[in-house]
Amino acid sequence: MSFYNICAQYNEAPLAEQFKSFTEADVRRALAKSTVSPEDFMALLSPAAIPLLEEMAHKASQLTLQHFGRTIQLFTPLYLSNFCTNRCVYCGFNTKNNILRTQLNATEVEEEAKAIAATGLKHLLILTGDARTKASPEYVESCVRILNKHFPSVAIEIYAMDEDEYARLVNTGVDGLTMFQETYNEELYPKLHPAGPKHDYRYRLDAPERGCKAGMRVVNIGALLGLDEWRHDALKTGIHAAYLQDKYPEVDIAVSLPRMRTHAGNFDPTCLVSDTDMVQNMLALRIFLPRVGITISTREKPDFRENILPLGVTRMSAGVSTEVGGHADKDGDEDKVGQFDISDERSVEEMCETLTRHGYQPVFKDWEPILDNSGGK
Repeated sequence: MSFYNICAQYNEAPLAEQFKSFTEADVRRALAKSTVSPEDFMALLSPAAIPLLEEMAHKASQLTLQHFGRTIQLFTPLYLSNFCTNRCVYCGFNTKNNILRTQLNATEVEEEAKAIAATGLKHLLILTGDARTKASPEYVESCVRILNKHFPSVAIEIYAMDEDEYARLVNTGVDGLTMFQETYNEELYPKLHPAGPKHDYRYRLDAPERGCKAGMRVVNIGALLGLDEWRHDALKTGIHAAYLQDKYPEVDIAVSLPRMRTHAGNFDPTCLVSDTDMVQNMLALRIFLPRVGITISTREKPDFRENILPLGVTRMSAGVSTEVGGHADKDGDEDKVGQFDISDERSVEEMCETLTRHGYQPVFKDWEPILDNSGGK
């Protein structure tokens, strides 16, 4: 059965009533199990679990230490281009937004790479808007070849692609794919994405699986929390991750928990996601999927990121800029606009000091690519 068919079984209206139906006893039963079912996961996400968050935190912390130790992998995003043909109502890159559009050339990509590499980071996530005539697959490949000289791990967070296109990028040197569904509510999805290639719900939903089939080492998924009722998207994200883990055990499946942030344009979130909601989401996810990587980005404030360190997070961004060319050009162009506002502006060095102070080891590199006989990837 495809994940689309699995996801379709979780209809929105019944979900709201199901979440209300769980009791404290249901949550305690879920916590007592060594293997948690999707129904148990729902119980852990339900309002009935709120009084038991401390007990959930204890179990989530134990599972995180068991599978990941006291380590946090660090990475940073590199924005190659902000040209976009989508009209996502919640995104600063919306094609209708009157912002400065730009794209890095080869020289500028090299400058960005050197600036980031100087911080010691070895894991890189490259991003573009959805504009194939500008940031074409060939353009992305050319950028990856430059970046491979500086980083052993280069992942992509770009528009959805066909399996053969992902395979070409893997052969070029890409080892990771991040693809956010944004919301798993199929009825709401076209209202949030009224025009552009991203309007195709099913094509985007199946992109992570195409990445798995194409040979990606890491596939990272997530929903943008606040676009719909957060419990609904949190549930379907976890079910999606479980589906990919079961079907593609050779792939490292990870989940990001991004929360709506301010951006160019005007959009009010459907659901305000509190810090408590974020914590419950992460605890439930960790207990449901003990081996899944969990990323908390600089969308979140410094104190919040520090407080949740023991609760399940395994990966954090640092030294972040959401502007195109924002790493090498520290002074920046006042006309440049990032995709969204960040809340944690700490440098890589400051993040390392913070993690060390809390008893965690910042990990710059946990992957070395295999070279072929010609000396390339």
